[in-house]
Amino acid sequence: MGKSRLVERFAERSGAPFLFYAATGASLQVDLERLAQDAQMSNLPLAGLLASARPRTWDAAFDVLAASLPSDRPSVVVMDEVPYLMDAEGAFEGTLQRAWDRVLETKPVLLILIGSDVSMMAALTSYGRPFHQRGREMVLGPLNPAEVGGMLGLDAAEAFDATMVTGGLPLICAEWPHGAGMWDFLSAALNDPVSALLVSAERSLAAEFPLQVQARTVLSAIGSGERTFTNIAHAAGGIGATPLQRSLAILTDKGVIAAELPLSTRPSKDSRYRVADPYLRFWLKLLGPAMEEIERGRGDLTLRRIRENWTSWRGRAVEPLIREALARLLPDANLPAAPAIGAYWTRTNDVEIDIVGADRAPIAKELLFVGSVKWLENSPFDRHDLAALYRHRAALTPEPVPVVAISRSGIDCKGLDAEYGPAELIAAWS
Repeated sequence: MGKSRLVERFAERSGAPFLFYAATGASLQVDLERLAQDAQMSNLPLAGLLASARPRTWDAAFDVLAASLPSDRPSVVVMDEVPYLMDAEGAFEGTLQRAWDRVLETKPVLLILIGSDVSMMAALTSYGRPFHQRGREMVLGPLNPAEVGGMLGLDAAEAFDATMVTGGLPLICAEWPHGAGMWDFLSAALNDPVSALLVSAERSLAAEFPLQVQARTVLSAIGSGERTFTNIAHAAGGIGATPLQRSLAILTDKGVIAAELPLSTRPSKDSRYRVADPYLRFWLKLLGPAMEEIERGRGDLTLRRIRENWTSWRGRAVEPLIREALARLLPDANLPAAPAIGAYWTRTNDVEIDIVGADRAPIAKELLFVGSVKWLENSPFDRHDLAALYRHRAALTPEPVPVVAISRSGIDCKGLDAEYGPAELIAAWS
């Protein structure tokens, strides 16, 4: 999300002396040598101490670092790629905790620890770990649809499209010309093999799964559109149930995929999986498989394929964003607040409801409303869509819970309890 750049800019503008260190994960010795090199390039008044001492352990490194920090004015120490330094035994965390309590906390220093692996960074300050309650956690998320639209000069509907393509990643959004349409942006990006749109996913995946090849294969299967356990196993080359469960657990823990159950008053084990990040979902389905043709200068073929698949892909990809928008918007004049907003489906998919609001998830005591999403150009939500929603509601519950329509192109029927379009939805983030 641009964490390293954001923090470095902050440190530069603070006016305080600072050290920015980035771990490599190669070995203890390489990481400590990198610390000495980064110290030499920093503007800490006594940086030479760390550069010349060349400590052999993290205990020694933190002692010298503390001696390098000024006592009469604030300073900033940034440690990037911290998950590279962490291990299952928590040795580095214990060393860091002892160094903080013993020598660092006595100095006016702001210590910033950065990592892309959300699960590992959350574990750093979790209960029972050495650094528990010694730090404040901040999760830096992507730009939301309203921010994407404001940055790129797009209307509400176009902002949702841009969010699904870029994921709200600032580096990709920065390449999008202000006011340009999505197809113009894609045409230019697909003719540049090193555009952020193309390379950001590869870099992220390489960093997240350097050794977990099987998890990467499973992720690709989910990204291709497979959602059920059985279909994912087949798409991943016939992987066995136990290794598939292990890979799904890794991906879920890292927040890369979301595992969802149908939201209803009845229990269900029919889990469905999806890629959590909109940009990664777009890349895995429509860009990753086409990298070879893009690199040989045939991005036009990729663009044509995206055009052919865009409507069907977008129709499902926009649903998580819409559910998040409703969770932010409600309650309003038509619908109550819903502690849980999800979807409902049967194993055979003969009943699918895009939006289900309830008092809790995944097994609700009370259903609050049901809804349907129709995200098509020049095709409003009509009486046929409403009739289908009524049928599916009857399959879910005998109760006459309110019915909701979410449409990109307006409403062309009566009988709804609430309706929302792009402008109302994007206001959830404004």
